[in-house]
Order: sequence, then C-alpha cells, then structure tokens
Amino acid sequence: MSTGKYLRVTRRRFLQHTGLTLAAASVPSVSAPFVSRALADTKSLSIVQWSHFVPEYDKWFDAFARDWGEKHHVEVTVDHIPVGNVAARAAAEASAQSGHDLFGWNGAGGAHLYRKFLVDVTSLVEATEKQYGKVSTIGRQIGYNQDDKTWSAFPDFYINFPIMYRKSMWDEIGVKPDTWDNVRTGGAKLKAKGHPVGISLGHSNDPNTTWRGLLWSYGGALQDADGKSVVLNSKETVEAVKYVSALYKEAMTPEVLSWDDSSNNRYLVSGVGSLIVNPISAYRTFQKANKKGAVDTFVMAPPKGPVRQIMGGASEFYGIWKFAKNKEGAIEFLKYYADHWPEAFKASEGYNNPCFANLVPKPMPILSNDPTSTPNDKLAVLQDSGQWSASPGYPGPSWPAVDEVYNDFVICDMMSKAATGQMSAEDAVKWAHQQSEAIFTKWHGKT
Repeated sequence: MSTGKYLRVTRRRFLQHTGLTLAAASVPSVSAPFVSRALADTKSLSIVQWSHFVPEYDKWFDAFARDWGEKHHVEVTVDHIPVGNVAARAAAEASAQSGHDLFGWNGAGGAHLYRKFLVDVTSLVEATEKQYGKVSTIGRQIGYNQDDKTWSAFPDFYINFPIMYRKSMWDEIGVKPDTWDNVRTGGAKLKAKGHPVGISLGHSNDPNTTWRGLLWSYGGALQDADGKSVVLNSKETVEAVKYVSALYKEAMTPEVLSWDDSSNNRYLVSGVGSLIVNPISAYRTFQKANKKGAVDTFVMAPPKGPVRQIMGGASEFYGIWKFAKNKEGAIEFLKYYADHWPEAFKASEGYNNPCFANLVPKPMPILSNDPTSTPNDKLAVLQDSGQWSASPGYPGPSWPAVDEVYNDFVICDMMSKAATGQMSAEDAVKWAHQQSEAIFTKWHGKT
C-alpha cells in the first residue's frame, strides 16, 4: 500500500474552476506494490484504487492484474490509496490532466462530476450486459447519464450496509434492533450497561450512506424523482434529524463525531460496541481478532423506518481518463476483469456485491453458506441487499450535483449540527437545504 504526499487540490476548489483553468499541478507519485515486466519494450497500464477493507481482496487483485499484464505483454502498476484520499486524488489528476489510466472510485463523486474528462464506456457496459445480464438499479446509478444514454464509468460493485449487532447484548434487554425506534430505545439501555451504539457522525463514506438511509426511511430525500429540485426542507427530514439527535444523546458514544470508515470496525472488535451499520468487513475483522465475539455478532437488514426499510449503498466503479496513455489497454483489462468477476467476489469474502444480474447467481457462494460463520447461513440475508440498497441520488438519478453534495458531507453535517446542539433540527435542515440548492443551481446551469 502506498499513500504518497497528496496535492492540496480540494474537490471544491477544483469544481469552482471546472474546465481546465486550474493551474497545472504535478500529480504526486506513488510507489506501486508490484510491477509486472513481461518485456522491456512493453506497453504500460496504471491503475489506482482504494485500499480494500478486506486485505485479501487487494492481494488477489494485484496478482490478477500482474498475470493479465504478463499474458498481454503489458507493464501493470496498481496503486492502493486510503479510501479518504480517493476524491482528492481524482481532483488532482483531472486538474493536471495526468495520472493513472484506470481510476477506481469508492462511494460517489466520480463518474458524473468528472464526466467531461472520462472516456465513454457505453459499448463495454452493453457488451457486459449481453453476457452477464442487466445492470441493477444501483449499478445503473453509478455511471449512467440519462440525458444522452451513455456511460461514463464501468460499474464494478456496490457495498451494502446491514446492521451488525451483538446478539447476546440485545437478547439480554429483550429488544431486537429491527426498527430505528428499537435501535434508539434498546441502544439507550445498552449504553447504560457500557455498550453504546456506534454510527459515525464524521466525514467519510459510512455516515454518508447510513444517514441517507435513515433519511429515506423517514420519507425524506435530497432531491425529487426527476433530479430537478432539492426537497430536503420537509417535515420528514426534520423528524429524521430529530431522531438522529436523540439517538446520539441517548444511545451513542461521543467518539462517533470524529470517526473515519475504519473506526466502527475497531469499535465492534473492541467488544464495547453493541451495534454498528457497516459492510461485512467489520465482521471479517472480528472473526480474525476474536472468534467468540464474531460468533455472537449477527447480521440484519437495515432497520425499518416510519415509511420504508432502506439503506444507502456505496458505489464502486472504474473510469478511464481521456488523457490516459493506454485507453485500449484499460478497456481490455476491464473486459477480462468482468469475465473473472466471481473470483473477485470470492476474494472479497462476500463484501463486493455484483451490479450485473447473472454474475453471481443465487444461492451465492459464501453468503448462502459460509463455513467460517456460525450458523453457516448467518450472511444469507445479504443476498437480497439489492432490494434495500440505494445510491445517493435516490429517489432520483445520480448526477454531478448529487455527487458534490455527497463529497461536501452536507447530509452528515446536517445531522451532526443538530445532534451536538449547534443548531436546532429545523435550522440544520434549512442550512443543508440552502447548501444543496446552491450546488444544484450551479450544476443546472452547466447541464
């Protein structure tokens, strides 16, 4: 893994100077974990993506890319960077018009924000659909442009966010955390016993997905179904924000205000946490650190809200820069990768969820029957996560404004401002609505 020293090009600054008026800046170099050298005069292919929370997946991907390079006489480099650095890295590369051939995004903020800088991969997606089935709803949200029916990015996978809870702790108080109300009331009882609930209120992908899910479950949303208007300032949103404030005060640890995407993993493994909302990487970490605690950790679909049962999903996708030196090689690599996607699913230990209908038919390996889990079908509920997972634009399309609101953590800050008493729920909602409306107005003038 390499982090490098990252250029101070923020997303906001880059977007203020969209086009290429931003002063050219050199993209910082990062050292590759391996280099495949088949021939001295080979072509090269450079890939950058986040450091996966299941380390075994990165090991598999590195070997997979190396083997592909050797077969095709291509020098392949793969750089893994911390997930929190992905957005800034993309801004730096687009600004400098230089960087990697293949860019892997995590969460949101790539395919639509950088559309003018990305190669149209419509033919690649359509060919993959013909071979492996229709792209799912959440997969379509990742890189599809509904205005001209093109694709700016190739859907790789999505990450679901189920509930993970310590069954013995919740059984002791006689509460099942299957509704948001039960999470709050039961969480308050467990906090009194020294086992608070842990859901991040910081700036990262986890709270961006979790609090959107909570918002939608209350009937609120950032935008309307057409993506034309911001609809955040509603009684439903206010009620959702009031709930989060109560949850924070009554049931959570104050540490959540500064958590990053790995904090709740550590919190669960510590044995203190009674409940988190997180992909199964946290469970996998617990299995390796404390088998007994992992056996007591159960997985559940997201809590039901007053209106619906739904949760945010994190989108993973690859874009090919127009300034890439080896566009053809990037496309050929993605074709080969798609043909071996079930291997990637297994390497991720069930963490990566498919975006094409027939890539991993049910019963899905690992999830339907996991020999490392007790009981073996503990993860089976995740096979249907596509039914309750949605991307940030729900109920409307994903487009640049949605991605910028996501990257600026507007929804996260709306929740934290109210939870910490900086603002009333009503004022926090009005603030977030105004922030979002300004972003939407800017982008409506460009699309």
